[in-house]
Amino acid sequence: MTTLPPSSTGSEADPAASPQAPHLRASGDRVVVEDTVRWLERAVIGLNLCPFAKGVHTKGQIHYAVSAATDARELLQDLQRELEALAEMSAEKRDTTLLMAPDCMADFLDFNDFLELADDLVDAMDLGGILQVASFHPQFQFEGTSPDDVTNSTNRAPYPTLHLLREDSIDRAVEVFPEAEAIFERNMEVLEALGAEGWAALDVGARRGCPAHGAAGSTDMGTGPATGHTGVGA
Repeated sequence: MTTLPPSSTGSEADPAASPQAPHLRASGDRVVVEDTVRWLERAVIGLNLCPFAKGVHTKGQIHYAVSAATDARELLQDLQRELEALAEMSAEKRDTTLLMAPDCMADFLDFNDFLELADDLVDAMDLGGILQVASFHPQFQFEGTSPDDVTNSTNRAPYPTLHLLREDSIDRAVEVFPEAEAIFERNMEVLEALGAEGWAALDVGARRGCPAHGAAGSTDMGTGPATGHTGVGA
């Protein structure tokens, strides 16, 4: 797993690459981070899909990590490391983590199933009530929508992404904006007004090859916003 500082942003990250990561791997991972930051700035913050994302972004409190995992077991190991690191660090230094997995979880339903393992891991680490894991996926699909429904884009990121959140940060966000459901409804309206062409014009897709971009959203069974989570940085 590689952690890289994104270009042109103040968001926190570890030194350029782990000693084990070959140069080409680190170079590819840098593209993953840059793509994710571009999506965050242009879509999540630019369209105000999450009112709380701009604060942690400008304060440099988002940590970006790129997993080299090619299967669920390896991704779960990387997730455990990132959960441990987030729990041990102060919120002022690192409020939230985005863990991107460009080489696995191409199928959205497989990714959706993986989230159960992620929740079980949080509980097994005694981090329930302290941290939680949300998600984004290039083929994200809400239940009852077609794969090309533009509203699915509210939860679509360039790569399969696990969002590690602090429960305390979520609680503070809810105090500021108690009607979280209103955020979801507004986001649907924004995406419908923007349309597919408008979303495409944002140019927030993946530049590095990613299996998820060749995988169709195979059914219409997506996950709804169980926690009202449609953005970065509770």
